[in-house]
Amino acid sequence: MSAAGEQLDRLMGIMARLRADCPWDREQDLRSLRPYLLEEAFEVLDEMDRVADGGPWRALCEEHGDLLFQIVFHARLAEELGEYSMADVCQSISDKLTHRHPHVFGEKQADGTPQPLANWAKLKAEERKKKTGREGSVLDGVPTAAPALMRAERLTEKASRIGFDWPSVREVRAKLYEELGELDEAIASGNRDELEHELGDVLFSLANLGRVIHTPAEDALRMAIRRFTTRFQHIESALRAEGVPLGEATLEHMERHWQAAKAVEKGLPPPTRVPRAPLVGLRLPVADLAAQRAFWDAVAPLLGWSAERTGPDEAVYGDGLYRLAFTAGAGAPSPAALTFGAPSAAAVERLRTTLEKTSPGCVVEGEAHAGRITFRDPAGLQWEYAFGGR
Repeated sequence: MSAAGEQLDRLMGIMARLRADCPWDREQDLRSLRPYLLEEAFEVLDEMDRVADGGPWRALCEEHGDLLFQIVFHARLAEELGEYSMADVCQSISDKLTHRHPHVFGEKQADGTPQPLANWAKLKAEERKKKTGREGSVLDGVPTAAPALMRAERLTEKASRIGFDWPSVREVRAKLYEELGELDEAIASGNRDELEHELGDVLFSLANLGRVIHTPAEDALRMAIRRFTTRFQHIESALRAEGVPLGEATLEHMERHWQAAKAVEKGLPPPTRVPRAPLVGLRLPVADLAAQRAFWDAVAPLLGWSAERTGPDEAVYGDGLYRLAFTAGAGAPSPAALTFGAPSAAAVERLRTTLEKTSPGCVVEGEAHAGRITFRDPAGLQWEYAFGGR
């Protein structure tokens, strides 16, 4: 079994244990879990935006884990009722993807090009008819609760798959110009119903334009909100530094700080991700493997790691992403500290307390401070357990 399969099995086992032994998890049902699914999905989206701005990927990995846990939770509830299992969830999406990509998993066109998008719509219609007895609408499948700009883009995308689309960006832009003119007329009239109608048409046209130029309006607006927040908070900080109470600065005064914030943005380099070789694991030779194994068998679970393999010449621990292997040999202690990420400052404190009881003298820093603790293992290797929120 692959490492991903092993860790998914482990997560499912944890879920089953939680449903059996944790009062809170035992009380949950699909109705109570709905807000958590939305919350975790939006947290994933927040981290995706940070990565898009050049931020680190590790936090996104953690949020993906939180979102995956919600799916595993739902599947567990269904399995308890005899409806379906996590294996059925995986099979369902795998079957769907292979069926909808005949140009990848089935026959290809004679010239080797993929099937057109129209074929995708046809395949989905066949699936709907098989499932419900009717083909339904090409527009089916876009959640009504989705953000409006996102929904507008997805609806126009689905319609475009059967040819209902503007021939070029110019026509889409002309339509937006037309809708802006009608909005001006509504503004002049002051009629509330007309204002809502015409503003809606403008927003819908903008969403359609975003689709055509491959820049989703929902994403563009969300990033604009991030910029607005950063710039406005710059204004607040600048006014405080000048001793000007909030609410008493003139518009011209605040505009100067707004332009200064924009200048700082333009001066920053574009977000980039520096290519790097992925670190899969560390292999460290140690003189006394038995002592090292005894120590890490106790410490690894506290760090969220588990023993993957042990033997007379090797002890391996992992967290599903990285692996730490100790091997028998004449190893020299590393002078550099290797860092584990802690989920919270409380986790750092718990580790310190456990280490002081089970392995007196291994703690370099007697107290967990600022969410960080440093300790040494029996081989003399130095480790740091740090909470990123410090």
